[in-house]
Amino acid sequence: MDIALILAIVIPLLVIQVGLLFWALYDLTRPERRVRGGSKVVWALIIIFVNLLGPILYFLAGREEG
Repeated sequence: MDIALILAIVIPLLVIQVGLLFWALYDLTRPERRVRGGSKVVWALIIIFVNLLGPILYFLAGREEG
C-alpha cells in the first residue's frame, strides 16, 4: 500500500477527531451546560478516552437541552 494513500485517509480522520474532541470539551466546560447523569468529569473522560466515538456520543446522548 502506498504511504500517500494511507496519509490521505488518516490525516482527515485525525483532524476530525481532534476537532470534535476540542469542540466537545469546550461545550462541556461551559457553565450553563447540563449533562445527563450530572457528572461532567465522567463525560470528559468519555470524550477523551473513547477516541472518535466519545465526542459523538456526548453530542448525541450526553447533553441536556434547556
